[in-house]
Amino acid sequence: MPKITFMGAGSTVFVRHIIGDCMLTESLRDSHIALYDISAERLKESEFILGAMNRQLNGGKLKITTHLGPRSRKAALKGADFVVNAIQVGGYEPSTVIDFEIPKKYGLRQTIADTLGIGGIFRALRTIPVMLDFARDIEEVAPDAWFLNYTNPMAMLTGAMLRGTGVKTVGLCHSVQVCVKSLLESLGMDASPERLARIRSRIAGINHMAWLLDITENGRDLYPELRNAGERKLKTWIKAKKEDKHRNMIRVAMMKHFGYYVTESSEHNAEYAPFWIKKSYPELIDRWNIPLDEYPRRCVSQIEGWKKEYAQLKKDSVMPAQERSCEYGTGIMNAIVTGTPYQIGGNVLNRGLIPNLPAEAVVEVPCLVDGSGVQGTYVGELPTQCAAMNMTNINVQLLTIEAALTLNRDRIYQAAMLDPHTAAELSIDDIVRMCDDLIAAHGDMLPKYI
Repeated sequence: MPKITFMGAGSTVFVRHIIGDCMLTESLRDSHIALYDISAERLKESEFILGAMNRQLNGGKLKITTHLGPRSRKAALKGADFVVNAIQVGGYEPSTVIDFEIPKKYGLRQTIADTLGIGGIFRALRTIPVMLDFARDIEEVAPDAWFLNYTNPMAMLTGAMLRGTGVKTVGLCHSVQVCVKSLLESLGMDASPERLARIRSRIAGINHMAWLLDITENGRDLYPELRNAGERKLKTWIKAKKEDKHRNMIRVAMMKHFGYYVTESSEHNAEYAPFWIKKSYPELIDRWNIPLDEYPRRCVSQIEGWKKEYAQLKKDSVMPAQERSCEYGTGIMNAIVTGTPYQIGGNVLNRGLIPNLPAEAVVEVPCLVDGSGVQGTYVGELPTQCAAMNMTNINVQLLTIEAALTLNRDRIYQAAMLDPHTAAELSIDDIVRMCDDLIAAHGDMLPKYI
């Protein structure tokens, strides 16, 4: 019976997807699920939902235990085969609010702020120490466990685990799985399951900026058709009224100018480059349909939506039928438990997999999984312009990881100075002052930087 420990089990909707997938996987249906969180209320909600799912949809085969707070963490982790990480240190309030509101005082606007930019940097700085604490416990009580990281900023957190600990770690995101479908749908093309089954693709780069390097259908290269369609769509979208503009304009524009489509959404990529969100060109926001402050809106909506859904589920006590999600987690677990080969797009240390990116960078590449674990595969060099775009993000990632591992305050400043969007908007002096304000606002959520 495998033991699966879920760190951040109060992330109820996500834990429902992953554990629901376990119920649909024969080798995992009788697992021991250890739920860990620091919020008693959210932990109770997850226990209720998963318990109902287990009874109604799985015949009660799962063993579910709950573990609240740091004192119970080792018990949750002891003997785990897999540790799924979905924590959000500091939550929406105060941390996410801080990440958005203080930069606004300096005129720096963001959309999501969980992967790069000043928000991504500080999200990493407050999360890495917590994950290093997890790692120390894992090394002591579950040394053979695989750590499946779903928390953003993906590359920074996964890199800190791989470079700062001995825990076997892979970073997982679902942007690779849905990349081709999103491109076809954005261009108004057939994205039916039947067609997707005929399409072959190859994706590599870094998390949230991996590149669709190849896309073929029955051996035919689709890129010439896709690029032409993208140019036509952009001309129409740019002229459209705001309410008629497409949400995916920036990704299609990047395909036009850099030659390849990227994995993550336009609202994410808008803040990964210096081109889109600019005080000196405020008209760009409407032209490219950029949703500023999008993540806080989502947080509020998700919190309210979950409260309503939980109240209804508690009232009805009837769970909807579970459909398998697109997440890689249970596929990895099944492959390691049974030895059945499985392929994913995973985040691992580069170590030569993409030769024109740094060896210590975390890259998102095709990985093979079997009884031996997760192994990244060789990709080769990225197109020069794609590698260059990735490097503008990797610079920030590497400096942020170094800051977290060494507690060197200068590395925080340097990471922010090299962030493409921040550097395009602020002076060096304002960047330093903003970082100091953010460090002060985070208080005890950060260690002391020297």
